[in-house]
Formats: sequence, C-alpha cells, structure tokens
Amino acid sequence: MIRLNVFIQVGDENRAALIEAAKKLVAASLNDEGCIAYDLFASATRADVFMICETWATPEALAKHENSAHFTTLVPEMERLGSLKLEKFNF
Repeated sequence: MIRLNVFIQVGDENRAALIEAAKKLVAASLNDEGCIAYDLFASATRADVFMICETWATPEALAKHENSAHFTTLVPEMERLGSLKLEKFNF
C-alpha cells in the first residue's frame, strides 16, 4: 500500500477556492479503483494549513489516479492557489 500526505498552505484570499477544489478532488478520487482512503483535513492550530491524506492499494492504482481527468485538472488549480508539499510512504 502507498500513503500520501499532501500538505497545503494557502493564504486567506485563496482559502475558500482551495477548499472547494480539494473537496472536488476528494469526492472524485474516492471513486478511483484502488483508492482505500482519501480525505481532507484542516489544521487545528493554523488556519492556513490543510492536509490531504490518501491511501492506495497499488502503485498502478496511484499512477492511474495521477493521470485521471480530475487529478490533472484540480491539482494544478490547487497549486495555483497554494503551496503543496508531498510525503510518500510505502507499507
């Protein structure tokens, strides 16, 4: 399995738009084959920080997700709105 933690930092001016895009990404990704978990979390201590936590069954499922229309559309939008940092774990 593969776990990705995507940390997102966003300014006040883009916060609402980023949340909207992230929610769309989560909703669509939960339907992807091989998706075990996909969720958006807000920091309890910093209003400018979010995290998407996702778990994938196989590298192939993750690769297919990364080439999906929702990923290739929404992730660039989120990158435009905020700063993303990725952590990847195999287990």
